[in-house]
Amino acid sequence: MRQKTMQKVAFHVRRMKRLRKRRLILLKLSWDEVDWQTNFRMTKTSFLHLCDILRPRLTRQHTNFRSPLPVEMRVAICLWRLATNLEYRAISHLFGIGISTACSVTQQVVTAINVVMKPLYIKTPSEAELMVIVQGFRDRWALPQVAGAIDGTHIGIMAPDENSVDYYNRKNVYSVILQGVVDNTMKFWDINVGCPGKVSYAKVLINSSLYSRGENGTLFPGWTERLNNVDVPLHILGDAAYPLLPWLVKPFPEGNGLTQPQVNFNYTLSQARMTVERAFGRLRGRWRCLLKRCDAHISFVSHIISACCVLHNYCETANEEWVDEEPADDVDDFVNSEIACCVFSRIVGEVSLPWCGTVKLCGGIPKPPCPH
Repeated sequence: MRQKTMQKVAFHVRRMKRLRKRRLILLKLSWDEVDWQTNFRMTKTSFLHLCDILRPRLTRQHTNFRSPLPVEMRVAICLWRLATNLEYRAISHLFGIGISTACSVTQQVVTAINVVMKPLYIKTPSEAELMVIVQGFRDRWALPQVAGAIDGTHIGIMAPDENSVDYYNRKNVYSVILQGVVDNTMKFWDINVGCPGKVSYAKVLINSSLYSRGENGTLFPGWTERLNNVDVPLHILGDAAYPLLPWLVKPFPEGNGLTQPQVNFNYTLSQARMTVERAFGRLRGRWRCLLKRCDAHISFVSHIISACCVLHNYCETANEEWVDEEPADDVDDFVNSEIACCVFSRIVGEVSLPWCGTVKLCGGIPKPPCPH
């Protein structure tokens, strides 16, 4: 009898410690903006607005046995996990909850982000939005009819139990591929997540819905712009790993046979395409669970990556300050900057494009200083 009483007392003591920790975490709502940016990758205002968006999906019913975790606590637990990739054991001590609770809450919030927010923050641009994107690429890089830039990146994972060899990539790690298309402001408007790391970027594209829509003509409106007697359609920019398509422009193949205008075009395209590289850098820098190996089960990894992309767009839309930018991934895809500076400083009037047209490179592109 005495033993049972002592067990009950110990249970209530542990419960009160956890409740005390939860109250301490909630008191952190008085953090300054630097603390909010450091710990949750967003300001307090954006955090509370995010909670309001997810509240209908995350609110739980009060019972006679216990009170549910507040929505703010649930969102904080998930953001802390995504921003640090901290083990659930450490998160349970930090927030005063059980390990299984930390895991289940993270999964619930990630699912809520994908169900509630993904249709709002990651979608094909409307015609009005496309006009802004095209003008944005034109103003900064003097390239016409560009609706986005595409690339892929590898997200490290644990070796799956089944077909693990398919996930072993050329960098000798297990991974899945995130394919993303971004606009001129580094926001994703299309993503494809989950292909095994051994698959090439071109094959990921061909197996995606983006390719299907591009091939059947439903991806973009039928806008064309007449340049030097050539009708230029809307298109996205890709690197040499992608196929050349009417709606996807890639650089000229590198080699000794390139003319000076073709070299100039390759450099300009590479500069514009770096938008997607910088977007991946910001995505990984904010949500460091993608920078390190993601220890989630393979069946849930894609949901986590997708939620991080949604939160990236949410932060960019809210104009969240970005300071700690990570180096761009796959830097071997870039052209040599010193050589590019020299050839770029001698831009000529017309440049042949891969779709057999020509376009004038106007003086709107800033000329970088030549190291020579």
